[in-house]
Amino acid sequence: MEEAALEGWAACEFGAAELGDARRTARLVALAGALGASPAATLPEACGDPAALKAAYRFFDADGVTPEALLASHVRATYARLAAVPLVLAAQDTTLLDWTHHPATTGLGPLGSARQQGLLAHSTLALTPERVPLGLLAQQVWARDAATYGQLPDQHARGIEAKESQKWLTSLAAVAAARAACPQTHFVSVGDREADVYDLFAAPRPAGVDLLVRATQDRGVADPDHRRLRAAVAAAPVAATATLHLPRRGDQPARDAALTVRWRAVTLRPPKARAAERLPPAPVWAVWAVEETPPPGAAPVEWLLLTTVPTAAAAAALARLAWYACRWGIEVWHKVLKSGCRIEARQLATADRLRRCLALYSVIAWRVLWAAMLARAVPDAPCTALLADDEWQALYCAIHRTPTPPATPPPLREAVRWLAQLGGFLARARDGDPGVTALWRGFQHLADLTTMYRIMRPALADRVVGKD
Repeated sequence: MEEAALEGWAACEFGAAELGDARRTARLVALAGALGASPAATLPEACGDPAALKAAYRFFDADGVTPEALLASHVRATYARLAAVPLVLAAQDTTLLDWTHHPATTGLGPLGSARQQGLLAHSTLALTPERVPLGLLAQQVWARDAATYGQLPDQHARGIEAKESQKWLTSLAAVAAARAACPQTHFVSVGDREADVYDLFAAPRPAGVDLLVRATQDRGVADPDHRRLRAAVAAAPVAATATLHLPRRGDQPARDAALTVRWRAVTLRPPKARAAERLPPAPVWAVWAVEETPPPGAAPVEWLLLTTVPTAAAAAALARLAWYACRWGIEVWHKVLKSGCRIEARQLATADRLRRCLALYSVIAWRVLWAAMLARAVPDAPCTALLADDEWQALYCAIHRTPTPPATPPPLREAVRWLAQLGGFLARARDGDPGVTALWRGFQHLADLTTMYRIMRPALADRVVGKD
């Protein structure tokens, strides 16, 4: 790999990794550059030659390399991006990583059943309200114990430290650490219905760190007229309406949902089953959005959101809905990780190697999603925000079928559309912005184009000199 390839995004995200040996850090940067250039490729395809492939396998097998150390450098780079924005939505979510089809892999655990083997990954992705992903703040990866799977005591008899629910508090601690590093940025930890855990609402939080969680339990509330959360919120008047765009999911096409919106302040009571713990009550604001008339055959949208951010007006309530809608960004990132980076197709024989591989591909998947969303948020920024000089020059020459790139880099939106064209995006006027599928395919083709451009560039320069 050329030295120039080490000086781009991979060096920015991984160059500060402390792996006990500067040569390991250099190998990490080189490996990230190679794999990031071809996210969907197999390791032999991405590495390009036997020596580089052997070095990659040795890196993933190194006991001195931990996933936490791999991600720490990226997290620090993420902090620099967070410090430049006033509000960050820290979406946290869990995904199952299934390696059942590689039964020889050791160190895995049961997923949905004892026969389904793999790892669980709980990640925290920092997003702007414009849905631009700024990077990962934390990632917890674990395998369930096959010996105790399905046989543990009732969840109410175990403390949160002995349950997988601890992941929400660990993520919250990572968000608090980000706030300490970026004291001018307001952070909101965003979780889906699985995050409706009382310990999360009761946990101490520093100033500048708030919660936004979709409720699933009809909790008790301290209200003189209503004992339960839903009844208390239902008693509030409809005070706003909103239109929510729902992306396509499975067989359900994309559509717009018309919502009625209520909100009010409530105080959650601790669960009665945990009275001995003397948990404090949790004052929150509740925002309830309901689709009264869904189209035939479609499940109605119903979001009951609980937040610690003051929400006393219609604009604030609608903002909370918009913030929660941004949580879809982490699901798209999961899609990129699984389908675009093909993480579940990686064959490394042990769970420890897979964890290291996962940490690396998690950042690569972030970069693909970042490219798509950044081009929508700041379309006129120079494309050097995403691509190295030889990458955008190779891309321009390929799309325009010319040996000579322009003197100045094109706008980011144009370059991203060209990149997506390499991945099958048609770029017609009615097509809108490209999605992540076309982009990860485009990155793979761009790697080949850039290699050829580097090879041919001296010859092209000689031809230009000869004409003069």
